[in-house]
Amino acid sequence: MTRKIVHLAVYDTQADWETGHTTAHLAQNGFTVRTVALTTEPVTTMGGLRVQPDLALDALDPADSALLILPGASLWDTGDKLAPFARAARAFLDAGVPVAAICGATAGLAREGLLDDRAHTSAVSFYLEATGYRGGGRYVEADAVTDRDLITAGPTEPVAFAREVFARLGVYEGEQLDAWYRLFHDSDPAAYEILSA
Repeated sequence: MTRKIVHLAVYDTQADWETGHTTAHLAQNGFTVRTVALTTEPVTTMGGLRVQPDLALDALDPADSALLILPGASLWDTGDKLAPFARAARAFLDAGVPVAAICGATAGLAREGLLDDRAHTSAVSFYLEATGYRGGGRYVEADAVTDRDLITAGPTEPVAFAREVFARLGVYEGEQLDAWYRLFHDSDPAAYEILSA
């Protein structure tokens, strides 16, 4: 089996709960999750977890990755410190490698112009409008949206976000994907039987 690497951006104030379903199930299904930060110095998430990054952002190459995941963080809305991650997302998309952004990371992508010509979602439309972006006409009221190689979701939809990632990477498909979503989103016990079959 070819080793598949997914890169998870980590930074101070990161909303650590937003990507838990995604990274846990990717790791359980043959993917290696590697963390990437601005530097290799430890970062502290919003939940107080201290994370030692695997690599610095300037060493990240889209050719070495199956996906870049950008979680939300307070820092997305308090300046340009995380703008290099939005530029990295552009490099990934230009290389045909998918990017998945949730919560505040969607605002970072909006500022970078990456949502101007793609269907997308976020917390609410006026949150992205405050960035001054030009993609308001492409905003979709949905839990999560995939358009080409870009996945977006709002802060209350980590399970829908994970579902879109799994669909894009082929982790679960068809009935299994639907069952996974029903189990973790709707607490449907009947879905467990399909997943464990």
